Parts: sequence; structure tokens; C-alpha cells
Amino acid sequence: MEQPRILIVEDEQKLSRVLQLELEYENYKTEAVFDGKEALAKMEQQKWDLVLLDIMLPEWSGLEVLRRVRKFDQTTPILLLTARDQVHDKVSGLDLGANDYITKPFQIEELLARIRVHLRNPIKKQTEDEQVGVGDLLVHVKSREVTRAEKQIELTPREFDLLVCLLKNKNIVLTREQLIEQVWGFDYYGDTNVVDVYIRYLRQKIDKGFDQAYIQTVRGVGYTIKDMET
Repeated sequence: MEQPRILIVEDEQKLSRVLQLELEYENYKTEAVFDGKEALAKMEQQKWDLVLLDIMLPEWSGLEVLRRVRKFDQTTPILLLTARDQVHDKVSGLDLGANDYITKPFQIEELLARIRVHLRNPIKKQTEDEQVGVGDLLVHVKSREVTRAEKQIELTPREFDLLVCLLKNKNIVLTREQLIEQVWGFDYYGDTNVVDVYIRYLRQKIDKGFDQAYIQTVRGVGYTIKDMET
């Protein structure tokens, strides 16, 4: 089997070297770069099996690199390395298309475990051509178009995936853990509070200004979308 290729984007050269040595010991091929512009160039020029991307970088931040990469590459797993542990920082990275994040300082064993999970479970492209909805809320899954009362609604990729998950489970109360597993993936290691943040975002876009609020909270359990016609 060909060795997986991992790009390490980390400006702390001592940490970068440690990561290279540990990953190469685990039989991964690695290459290291130290700033955002060089990282983007590498990802434009070559295909990588996985990218470790620090957020605090010279030239361009890791988040800016991530934003640019996801315009042309939706499938390469990207794991953010960050010293920031605030929920909104984590949400920003995930919302831009990161697959996971790990907060510094971290144990190398945990990082290796997360890498193994992402390499075992490559991103699956959504191929179904279907519509889901409730009342005057309609979602075109393949084209990722969302309308309510025939008005177009712009959602981020993660907001869209969360809405589709709720609509596909209409009238079923999903716990935060179930939503994390279905929307972020079973390999997600973060705080389940991220679900509350995204529910709030969705409510602002889907329900605000309408008499009927579709997204419902079931206290102590989780969230659901109610179909009042059933």
C-alpha cells in the first residue's frame, strides 16, 4: 500500500520537526511548510491525503488558507492545529470547511488517532438528487438551494448539513450527540456546544420573521423540526 502523504503547515519549526519525525515513524510521507502562502501553493500543486494546518501563520492565517483551499478542493481532510479553545474560534474553522481541530498543547497519540480516523473515512460526496422540506421551507439537496416562502436563504455548508439532517428526521428529537455524529461525523472530538451555536445561526436564517418556527428545542433532550401537518 502506498504511504499516505501528509502536509504539515506549522511555523514553529521545532514542533514541525517533531511532527515530521513522529509521522514518518508511523510510515507516513510528510512535507513541511512554514507560512500560509507557501501552504496554499503546495495544495494547489499537489494532492495530499491529509493536511495539518496551524491557524497562526505568517503571510496568511490558517483560516485564510482554509477558505481559499475549499474553493478548489472539498475533499482533502484538513485538521486545524490551534492554541485557541473558544467555541467561536472552533466554529469559524469548522464552518470554513475544516474536518477537525486539535487544541495545543496536545498529545501526539491523540493527533495520530485522529489522523487514522480521517484517513480511514474519506469525505463522501453528496450525490443524491432530492428535495426535503416542511411547510413553506424547501431544500434542494444536490444544488444546496434553500428557500422559505419562495425566498432564497443563504446558508454556510455546515448550517446546510445540519438543516438537511433535521429535515430528514422530521418529528424525531435528535440529541446533540446524534447531531454531532450525523453532521460533523463520528470522528469529531469537539464540544457538543457547537450544535447550540449552529442551531442559533439556523434559527436566525430560517425562522426569524416568520409566524411559524420550525426548529424546536426539547428541553433536556435535543432538537427537532416539527411538521405541523402530521
